[in-house]
Amino acid sequence: MTSGRTGWFVSVDGPSGVGKSTTVQALHDLLAAQGRPATPTAEPTTTALGTFTRSHANEIHGVPLACLVAATRYEHVETVIDPALRGGEIVVSDRYLPCTLVLQQLDGVPFEFLVDVNRHVPMPDLAVILTAGPGLIAQRITERGITHRWHLDPTGPGWEADLYREAAAYLMSRGVKALDIHSASAGHSTYPGSENPHRHSPQRPRQQADGPS
Repeated sequence: MTSGRTGWFVSVDGPSGVGKSTTVQALHDLLAAQGRPATPTAEPTTTALGTFTRSHANEIHGVPLACLVAATRYEHVETVIDPALRGGEIVVSDRYLPCTLVLQQLDGVPFEFLVDVNRHVPMPDLAVILTAGPGLIAQRITERGITHRWHLDPTGPGWEADLYREAAAYLMSRGVKALDIHSASAGHSTYPGSENPHRHSPQRPRQQADGPS
């Protein structure tokens, strides 16, 4: 996929409530003001497959959901990302592979399976990981309201922060530049190297089917 691409691909990921959508829109507006062709996009997509995946994420769990998410991503690449990159545009995606490596692990899916099922999706040129303190994330989730079952676990924000660090290490091992931006302080840094970029946190218990339907 994306052979002969002349554009540039940026993914923006991070826990709920850190400002991913706002950041993607601001970046698109900035690029547009500079006259640079850019395509903002998001996952899950608004296609029939993406809509089904989003609307059933509280009832479908584990490997079946991970496969649905991957299928939606491959469709996203084929219909949006690939054409834009081949056309020389800058693609900015609100959520991409890092989100899968975090949320599907929280759902009990092994890291290695997630890497395998997403093996043929193109890597971003730059992976932006927005972060914030677990307390601030929990506060923002409370203010916005619970929208999926991962929000029901009060320890979730801490787990997400740890797993996003692991996802960044994996992407760097694939040659991707990863940028960490703390949304509360506007500070940023590139992720440091990892002695073992494939190390990942122990599996936590998968989420039970008691989330909102």
